[in-house]
Amino acid sequence: MINIHEVLETNDMIEKDNLDVRTITLGISLLNCIDSDLDRLNEKIYNRITTVAKDLVATGKAIETEFGIPIVHKRISVTPIALIGGSACKTPEDYVTIAKTLDRAAKTVGVNFIGGYSALVSKGMTASDELLIRSIPKALACTDFVCSSVNLGSTKTGLNMDAVKLMGEIVHQAAEETKERDSIGCAKLVVFCNAPDDNPFMAGAFHGVTEADEIINVGVSGPGVMRKALESVRGADFGTLCETVKKTAFKITRVGQLVAREASNRLGIPFGIIDLSLAPTPAIGDSIADIFEEMGLQRAGAPGTTVALALLNDQVKKGGVMASCYVGGLSGAFIPVSEDQGMITAVQEGALTLEKLEAMTCVCSVGLDMIAIPGDTKETTISGIIADEMAIGMINQKTTAVRIIPVIGKGVGETVEFGGLLGYAPIMPVNQFDCSDFINRGGRIPAPIHSFKN
Repeated sequence: MINIHEVLETNDMIEKDNLDVRTITLGISLLNCIDSDLDRLNEKIYNRITTVAKDLVATGKAIETEFGIPIVHKRISVTPIALIGGSACKTPEDYVTIAKTLDRAAKTVGVNFIGGYSALVSKGMTASDELLIRSIPKALACTDFVCSSVNLGSTKTGLNMDAVKLMGEIVHQAAEETKERDSIGCAKLVVFCNAPDDNPFMAGAFHGVTEADEIINVGVSGPGVMRKALESVRGADFGTLCETVKKTAFKITRVGQLVAREASNRLGIPFGIIDLSLAPTPAIGDSIADIFEEMGLQRAGAPGTTVALALLNDQVKKGGVMASCYVGGLSGAFIPVSEDQGMITAVQEGALTLEKLEAMTCVCSVGLDMIAIPGDTKETTISGIIADEMAIGMINQKTTAVRIIPVIGKGVGETVEFGGLLGYAPIMPVNQFDCSDFINRGGRIPAPIHSFKN
């Protein structure tokens, strides 16, 4: 039973410490929309999304009002479009028409983002995959709410280095296509290793082929709540610290479980998973970096930061799985730069570098996220950064990702403003030594030996 103390405690988390349900994400399969005629395909996609998702936003708002729990975003994810458009799309421009249809559908139902403009190419690229990938820069430039992702590798298949090389070029082209808006197109594009089928967070959400026709996934966040909880154990030993993180994560996840069940019941759509991810925002007090400082580090990036993140990530997962039978997605702690005021400060003060961030991604939930770099960074250098991060995921059997933004016309020391949840970011320096000959080898890096567990 929930007692009055726990009710009051949850109210305080919401009112004072920025606890929120970051997203209700409705996953929609588009497999039954496949058609060889492009116009019919676009019509089917639009009708399918607007029919299934017509009540999503209203339901989310009703739950917010009734329970007093902020639900920041309502989102949609769809089946990877490279799988849906293969019969009808013969050029990258054909795929762009689907991106426009997704955007139009998102605006019709009123959601904040729609994800799934995606391709899964961990072992090889089909002609359809490559067409979609080459269409990404224009698709992101001409839409407002469409998010794109590409899975480049996995522990089971290895790394598709041809696709890694291509994505370095695509990221740079996406930056060029949106250079008048500080290259914001790249903020809606993420590359993965070991991408999960049920991730509700953008830009990486897509509706995996292992999922049901429709599904409700919920993402919960509460860095401010976690920092506040750790204030009460300041100076205590690590056992006490870990127990506090775990118990707090349990409470946060229960809030998400409540919202997920309500949304599922009211929409008549099965509940999928809760993704408990401590995802920061630019708001003061809603920062992962502040948690590190509360643990005893002067700044994020100081010696001890990686182990602090490992501790946090592990205990968050342990607390989450106690609170719900269906914890999935990414779950843990995100470390984006632009979306976290404490991380921004650490970069500006020189405590946090790209290399330290890469080390931290070995133990975090995702990877190099929302990092702004000079606009003149070579495409092969971007590919090299992506390859390093994909290798961490492949070898460690975890999800890793890169969402990096070469800001055209800006260099180290300047700042880029994205607005909203995306925040702002200082341009970070990039290692200038060349990796072109390595990246240009092409081919595939085989799966690691520990992947063979059949």
